[in-house]
Amino acid sequence: MKLVSACLIGISCRYDGQSKPDDRVMRLLKREVLIPVCPEQLGGLPTPREPSGIVGGEGKSVLSGRARVLNIRGEDVTQNFVQGAHQVLRIAKLLGINTAILKQRSPSCGCGQTQGLRHEGGRRLSCTIEGDGVTAALLRSEGLHLLSEEDL
Repeated sequence: MKLVSACLIGISCRYDGQSKPDDRVMRLLKREVLIPVCPEQLGGLPTPREPSGIVGGEGKSVLSGRARVLNIRGEDVTQNFVQGAHQVLRIAKLLGINTAILKQRSPSCGCGQTQGLRHEGGRRLSCTIEGDGVTAALLRSEGLHLLSEEDL
């Protein structure tokens, strides 16, 4: 049994109200029990919602209070991301799960690469940054084995 980013198995929970089904994950779903999670929804954010990114670091920095998560309007959604990460960890612990397949380049789920925001010409623009997203960082710190859909 593994956790999986819900969007990867066709659940419409992404910021844009869409899903991002991945063929590799869908094939795995036929062979294994995958428990879908969306940390952003579990943290209280609606679907659809404004896209967000990490500013000032990566997920580990957000968890330690040295970085924030902002949406493109500049609204601070850090608490939602942190709360969602802790809810996903709680699910993993309740079910005894030690592996998660997470959506690469998500500000929540990114494994090794996550979504950031940078300022350019008075505008906030998305960018890819090195490091884990908020949920990935928390799960990794608790010893879970993390994979992205690209690792399958």
